[in-house]
Amino acid sequence: MRSMISEKEMEDSLIKQLEFGESQWKYRNDLTDEEALWANFRKILHTNNNAKLSEHPLTDLEFEQVKNQLKFTSFYNAAVWLRGENGVAKVIVQREDAKLGTILLEVFRREDIAGGTSVYEVINQYRVDRVDALDHDRRFDVTLLINGLPMIQIELKNRSEGYMAAFEQIKKYEEEGKYRGIFSTLQMFVVTNGVDTKYIAAADAQHLNKEFLTSWVDTKNDRVDNYLDFSKAVLSIPQAHKMVTEFSVLDSEKHAIILLRPYQIHAIQAAERAVGQQQSGYIWHTTGSGKTLTSYKVARNLLRKSSKLDKTIFVVDRRDLDQQTSTAFQSYAEHDLIATDKTENVSDLVKKLLSNERTLIVTTIQKLNHVMKRYGNKEDNRNAKKLRDLNIGFVVDECHRAVSPEKQQEIIHFFPKSLWYGFTGTPIFKENARNEKGDLARTTEEQYGPRLHEYTVKEAIHDKAVLGFQVEYMDTIDEDSLSDYLHMQGIDEVSLTDLNKEKYIPKEAYEDDAHKLQVIDKIINHSRNKFGLNRGAGKTYSAILTTKSIPDAQRYYELFQAVIRGESSVKISEKVKRSVSDFPKVTVTYSLQETEETTIERQDQFKQVIADYNETFNTNFDLGQIQAYNNDVNNRLARKKSLYASRSEQIDIVIVVDRLLTGFDSPATAILFIDRPPMTPQGLIQAFSRTNRIYDREKQYGQIMIFEYPNRFKTAVEEAFILYSNGGENAIQAPTWAESYDRFVEAHEKLVSVSSIPSDISMDDDTEKLQLFVKSYQAFDKAYSAISVYSDYDEDVINQQFHLDPKLIEEYRGKYENALREIKVRVDRISPLIPIDFDYQLSEVGKQQIDYEYLVLLMQSVLKDNNINQDAKRLHDIEVYLAKFKDTNPKLGAIIDEVWRELLHGQEDVEDLDVAYRIRKRVDQRKNKITNNIAAENYFDLKDFKYVVENYNPDKEDGNQIGENDLKASMDKDRYIEDHKDEGISRLNFWKRVKAQYREEIEEEILPLDRIN
Repeated sequence: MRSMISEKEMEDSLIKQLEFGESQWKYRNDLTDEEALWANFRKILHTNNNAKLSEHPLTDLEFEQVKNQLKFTSFYNAAVWLRGENGVAKVIVQREDAKLGTILLEVFRREDIAGGTSVYEVINQYRVDRVDALDHDRRFDVTLLINGLPMIQIELKNRSEGYMAAFEQIKKYEEEGKYRGIFSTLQMFVVTNGVDTKYIAAADAQHLNKEFLTSWVDTKNDRVDNYLDFSKAVLSIPQAHKMVTEFSVLDSEKHAIILLRPYQIHAIQAAERAVGQQQSGYIWHTTGSGKTLTSYKVARNLLRKSSKLDKTIFVVDRRDLDQQTSTAFQSYAEHDLIATDKTENVSDLVKKLLSNERTLIVTTIQKLNHVMKRYGNKEDNRNAKKLRDLNIGFVVDECHRAVSPEKQQEIIHFFPKSLWYGFTGTPIFKENARNEKGDLARTTEEQYGPRLHEYTVKEAIHDKAVLGFQVEYMDTIDEDSLSDYLHMQGIDEVSLTDLNKEKYIPKEAYEDDAHKLQVIDKIINHSRNKFGLNRGAGKTYSAILTTKSIPDAQRYYELFQAVIRGESSVKISEKVKRSVSDFPKVTVTYSLQETEETTIERQDQFKQVIADYNETFNTNFDLGQIQAYNNDVNNRLARKKSLYASRSEQIDIVIVVDRLLTGFDSPATAILFIDRPPMTPQGLIQAFSRTNRIYDREKQYGQIMIFEYPNRFKTAVEEAFILYSNGGENAIQAPTWAESYDRFVEAHEKLVSVSSIPSDISMDDDTEKLQLFVKSYQAFDKAYSAISVYSDYDEDVINQQFHLDPKLIEEYRGKYENALREIKVRVDRISPLIPIDFDYQLSEVGKQQIDYEYLVLLMQSVLKDNNINQDAKRLHDIEVYLAKFKDTNPKLGAIIDEVWRELLHGQEDVEDLDVAYRIRKRVDQRKNKITNNIAAENYFDLKDFKYVVENYNPDKEDGNQIGENDLKASMDKDRYIEDHKDEGISRLNFWKRVKAQYREEIEEEILPLDRIN
């Protein structure tokens, strides 16, 4: 059997690959600790600033000034500094010799890619020494340095562990504070097990979300998984330098580094090539894949030095300005090299257009209209001539909504030297072309030019950039009622298909209160798993309900409120109340235009909506602040900011007509309820795509529930999927309930055939049987999780039918985790007999772990936010969850409580404090104290006892823990027996007692503290 490649062999091969070729990475095997790394950086700094330092090199005290400036409190702060002034990052040094004054030294030049002052080095097995007795020594696998500063950290595991083990290791290093000092400049992490390789932006442990681990794809959208192939494509020079400069964006609102995904990078490069060829075009990137970010980078990069463009204009429609595009642009641009100007008025736009600065201008189509009107008929006007002579690149996100063919024609006439780059997730093809209107463009290609790059929903789902769709078709009109209606109308239904029958249903059948109450009952009482209510308050998903009109939306709101008050025939079930007591929180939102067009009566109704909203969330909006109200609703629905991690700040359901159905990025939204006739193909895909953003591991699909004309809708959805999936219509849609249920039955039968009860599996079984069990349990877990989000799923029925209960599942899960651990030990040096997904993670993380992570997130959000009104609610939430946590784990809960009180009432600046790090450090201190006490009481060798503790497995079946034989051999038996001779202890019976006592203490005092890992 072929031996498995060791991590050492992988590391050696990777370094050789990184060294290979001209002007690539230089291997430095002498840089293995912090002292050597700082010395190397000092040497490079001197070389790159030789003109300033040749006669007077830095003294040790002066270099300490430099070191202090490079010890960042976060990776984001390091990234801000790396942006530098005009792309040059510098440090300031006050010379010891006062006559030499103060000097600025260049550290890093963004534009010096594969040349200039840039120095590229690769190191491995860098040693991070412990900072105190409680800490651990660590070694980093491979690190890439630019100008002596760590930029990219690579962690490797062999196939028996999987890339997720490397990811969890990086998280642990970050939690332990290992990425501090010179390593605080890291911008990118790479994890691999050789056959699967991913990258992710550097972030603190709380924000390292495994859902955003990204695979590389080539220009044909083919995956590049092998670690050496990935190294060639991504980590070679110049690409690696570009990844941490050109292809990264700083989000100033979230204080986060964003690394572009490969398809975004390919699109940017395609647009740059088009500019060089003076060609316009459009980019088709499926909705939800980050088009706004891509369009920003395209708009920004069009002004590179090699470009002939004078200006880039990013065009938005006025309705977008109360949405996320403008906010996102300002957030991305705050620390960018290219100035991004948001125009305040028409005169401001003219001023910016006429200036000699090469800037990226964000403006509305309405302001451009006014410019054209002002100068359209002034052929001899100096400013008009200058405007017409500008080389302008227009970048248009949501390009069909923002600029119509008529308007584009007018703009091109006024700016004849313009190039156009449209971005859309739903291009208009000949199959769904606009109505013919003279010589105006009817399709996307006719309007913008050829397709420069495409990334369809099929590729995005395959790459896990977005989720697929689970579509369910409901009908509140039963077959018998429809048959009776057709008979009364004198219509012979025998020859009619279900689709044709629907043509005779009057629209009023879907407009009365009886229909709406059935829909509300389905939403509240039969969608618990869709909302994730079983996950507990604060960890649920949000939803949008779209209706056919404003009166419909308003009536739905009134009926929801009646249900919530207990004044309706629809009652909120006890199961729902037990899961989340204040579910559902509901509101309505309209666009500014929709609000302005409503009647006085409707506006009075809307006043009540806003009043209810103000009471729920302690806000103060009125009808004169619709834009601010809408933005607040957006934030509560999307939950992007840590403030909205608290249940008290969350909205569950937002009722809309058309608002939010296009261009709205809401990762926490998992469900779209539709009670309206089918939209256009592009309208359907746009609306559906509000639900399929990546959020967390439990969010499996964007879920769609349709409540009228199910057969008409099904036909429309199938046509839309065919049009926009590029041949992958089956890949983008979840299986039907029947298909998913059949898979569950098959997976359950397979599991039972391997292990009818958990005790059938023993860790003494041969490797092949353990592998078969692990593989079958993974399939069962995946299938069980999949059926749970369907409306037809009934937990009680399934559990009774298949004899499942939480205790049995927990026992199977325990056997699974032990078997997986055992297999990893056995196949460390050989390939597994049966392929196993070592990176598979069970569908339900232990509830206590979720509670811990949620609790820390709440605490962190309070410390970072200074809003006293909001803090009062979140402080209450923290107290509630902390009390619950202490009930389930008193030992760990007491430590969290202790740390929280200190941070809350302490004197230090808490804004940059890492709550998780503080808790982990306190836990390590407590564990270390308990371990030392047990070792001292029993005369153990401390090192041997710590080894037993670190490898302790309470579920081990053979009774022998790893390291116990060595522990027994090294303990001072004579002293122990002497101390306990009055208790009848002798050489014949001492070990049984010792082992029982220390095991009990480990399981009761130490293991509960390990549940933060």
